[in-house]
Amino acid sequence: MAECKDANGDTWEIYASNGWRWRRKARNGAIVGQSSESYVNKSDCIANARRNGMTCTPV
Repeated sequence: MAECKDANGDTWEIYASNGWRWRRKARNGAIVGQSSESYVNKSDCIANARRNGMTCTPV
């Protein structure tokens, strides 16, 4: 799993689960966003997360 924190303190996670998926967690740990589908390529998953507001770079 790769993750990063944005300026708002939200954590973005990129993880493998039948393909690649992303999720966004608020500072309190609540999931406030997630991908609606899985992606074959990790880069496509990251691109979709960026379209949905991710500004940090997952490591």
